[in-house]
Amino acid sequence: MERREFLTVGGATIADFGLRIADWPHATSGPTNPQSAIANPQSTQEPSLSPEVFARRLAGAQAELQRRKLDFLIATPSTNYEYLTGYNPGRSERLIAIVLPASGKPVVVCPSFEVERIKRHGAIADARGWEEQQNPYTLAKDVVRELKPRGNGVIALESTTTYGVYLALLEELGGWKFVDGAPVTERLRIIKAPEEVALIRRAIEITEAAIAATFAQLAAGVTERDVAQLLSRQMEQRGAPGGGLVQFGPSSALPHGGPAGPKLARESVVLIDCGCRVSGYESDITRTIWFGDSPAPEFKQVFNLLHDAQTAAMQLGKPLYTQCQEMDRAARKVISDGGYGRFFTHRLGHGLGMDGHEVPYLVEGNDTRLEPGMVFTIEPGIYQLGKFGVRIEDDCLMTDQGVEVLSHRPPKL
Repeated sequence: MERREFLTVGGATIADFGLRIADWPHATSGPTNPQSAIANPQSTQEPSLSPEVFARRLAGAQAELQRRKLDFLIATPSTNYEYLTGYNPGRSERLIAIVLPASGKPVVVCPSFEVERIKRHGAIADARGWEEQQNPYTLAKDVVRELKPRGNGVIALESTTTYGVYLALLEELGGWKFVDGAPVTERLRIIKAPEEVALIRRAIEITEAAIAATFAQLAAGVTERDVAQLLSRQMEQRGAPGGGLVQFGPSSALPHGGPAGPKLARESVVLIDCGCRVSGYESDITRTIWFGDSPAPEFKQVFNLLHDAQTAAMQLGKPLYTQCQEMDRAARKVISDGGYGRFFTHRLGHGLGMDGHEVPYLVEGNDTRLEPGMVFTIEPGIYQLGKFGVRIEDDCLMTDQGVEVLSHRPPKL
């Protein structure tokens, strides 16, 4: 679905879906003010986005189903479930699922004792309960048959749904075809609305402040685990849960290492890769510093080379034109020309939103063109085993003009 189509279907009214979230204020301003769609952004219990947001999302999902000639989307608790309803009740052995038809009102199937919780916290008013002694998949079948009384069709199943749930649905809905729902949900989530970008910006602010506070308290003799715990506390004190990787010296040469490295010694590398979560939206930032009096010459050389590689990718990015793989190529060429190509061992970046890693991925082979509203990381790294590793990771937004860096890039050394 084209982005302009998503914005068009976004005009659906709340009544179309029977949205119901207890004590939610209604947004009154237009989309030019992203904060107007955010209510109580620090809350960890209630959704922080207004009902209008979820009306747009559900309408957008239905338009995408219609475009792909699909009859339903079924999703159990997951990030995609939360994206559509504003709440993630969590998975267990008891079935909870949203049944979203291509047209008509969505229904949530859940245990009877969970009906009030689902209605109170989520954006779907119609929650149908099943009793403990009943087969919940029979209720799911009844809902599907009610919403599409004649004939069979095609159901898009949310891509992280467990195999057991798939088999149980397949048994009850004989004759229906099930397909992967990822193309539907990925298309919806890959373009971030202004209110989503506002929450990501807030997560970035908290992360950067926590990193700075953590670096300021480094001392020789601390362990990676000590610093990781300090980092998490700094985020919590600023109102957001979070944390990340902390790696010292040779440990920094492992892209996903820690926390089992040596204690911190002076004149060595410290790498922190971390993020926090604000009202369901993530940040992801990596900073690498030299702990000591004077950075080693090769550390400066590697750091500045990575900075140049980042810049090359950022300057290349043009909306609706630049492919994801071209961003990776641009950064990789700078690093290869500098003599360190074999030490850049992972993709350039990944999408960022409700999941820390999501589409689009900036990697060779991905010809997806970057569109306005896509949020992603640019994080080149050089990792020399037995010596040290350096990674610089910043969070970026594709705009109508080009790449906007949402985080604050460190200067060259």
